[in-house]
Amino acid sequence: MPLISRCLTVLLFTCLSFAARGEKLRIVTEPWAPYVYEEDGKALGLDYETTAIVFKRLGIEVDWQFLPWKRCLSMLETGQADGALDIFHSDERDATLLYPGEPLSEVEFVMFYANDRPHPFRTLDDLKGLTIGTSPGYLYSKDFSDSTLFIREPAPTHEANFGKLVRGRIDLLITDRRVGQHLLDELGIRGSITENPTVISHQSQFLAVRKNAGMDLLVQRFGAELKRFKREPAYAELSARYGTDPGPDVKATTATSATIKTVEQQESGAQ
Repeated sequence: MPLISRCLTVLLFTCLSFAARGEKLRIVTEPWAPYVYEEDGKALGLDYETTAIVFKRLGIEVDWQFLPWKRCLSMLETGQADGALDIFHSDERDATLLYPGEPLSEVEFVMFYANDRPHPFRTLDDLKGLTIGTSPGYLYSKDFSDSTLFIREPAPTHEANFGKLVRGRIDLLITDRRVGQHLLDELGIRGSITENPTVISHQSQFLAVRKNAGMDLLVQRFGAELKRFKREPAYAELSARYGTDPGPDVKATTATSATIKTVEQQESGAQ
């Protein structure tokens, strides 16, 4: 049997094994709007909806759980979850997790400060003596995480972090730019908080799964299907709905599709 046929056969049995046992792939994640969140009991978000579409195409059912991030990581470590959505890559995690070659989205970590206690800065050296709000279990850049110039103070939720910033219990907080901007509107504090434009670090977000039998092939197929979907107009529309940039490849594909559609309409009108 050719190698590709053997690989597809193993993947098929991996997918069928979940269905045969009446099981679903157990995926955990933390609400992280606009990438993944719940609203009125319904799961939403760019990365959630993208992942759900890809898994549907692969014929795999998923049991989703929305939990604090440290709980998500704990469930991965103990085998209570098969994978995590919107997790960053690290060398330490390579020992237990498998990552597809294609990321779901890109994150830009920036700082936010209260307008009545401004702390504009350009480098980490400018933060000396300040207290920075962080999120438990999150991976930040090494220079930020290892710096002894300032204090890092975790909060249980992103909303709690912004609440501490408004009340003056921290000097700044660090989070993804899109997440922060979303919360400014959701919490009604846009007039009180400002985003510092300096980007602390860039991170790619993935759907990662535990290293188990057959999961390596599942990850390969997930990455390939994700890459295919991200080139489709449907992904560009999904990105636009959540106010994110779909990337140059999708823009080019969408523009080509629009051009073809226009030509077809013109030819149809000429008949």
